[in-house]
Amino acid sequence: MTTVDVHVVRVFVDPSGAFGNPLGIVDGALVPVEERQRTAARLGYSETVFVDDPATGLIQIFSPTGEMPFAGHPTVGVAWWLHAQGQHVDVLRVPAGEVPVIRSNGITAVRANASWGSTFDWRQLDTPGEVLAASPASYSAGHTYLWAWEDEPQGRIRARVFAPAMGVPEDEATGSAATQLTARLGRSLHITQGAGSQLLTTNLSGGWTTVGGRVLPAPSRTITT
Repeated sequence: MTTVDVHVVRVFVDPSGAFGNPLGIVDGALVPVEERQRTAARLGYSETVFVDDPATGLIQIFSPTGEMPFAGHPTVGVAWWLHAQGQHVDVLRVPAGEVPVIRSNGITAVRANASWGSTFDWRQLDTPGEVLAASPASYSAGHTYLWAWEDEPQGRIRARVFAPAMGVPEDEATGSAATQLTARLGRSLHITQGAGSQLLTTNLSGGWTTVGGRVLPAPSRTITT
């Protein structure tokens, strides 16, 4: 058996450092490719990143149910973590393509195409209260994105995501969905998702967007494989 250290960060925390979506980060040299999905399922995070080459930003992302060609909270989280480890990587490499990293004023962001993420069932509700009142038990399949305007002129949105297809009843903060909603609405957004995580996006052109936020470390874990 091999003991594997799992570094953990919280991605998209609010300005006070609260909330955020936990992300597991694992040295890819310690876990063979064929064991990674099983390891991600054991860890139980919505996604776990396996870092194969920190110098070039080569990574793989797994949910509890399989590999993902791109995801927002893992790329933002691992970009912050690599930088904190002294690896000043400006591009991450995932199956979907190259993901440039932008750092500014405490915000870590990535540039991605809205076509890269999972397919969502988009449901706009009338008020943030309706979003908050929704029950994860009502969603048993697929990926459902509930959202409502908090302040439309300011681009502020309240959202929740239910993703049982990934083995995640509710995802606390979903970066790839934020890129898609940004492209769909054609404007930059400030999204509060889940219990209170905050995602910041910019709308570019041709389906390209950035998504970013604040990241903080969390207690690490160890598992045996």
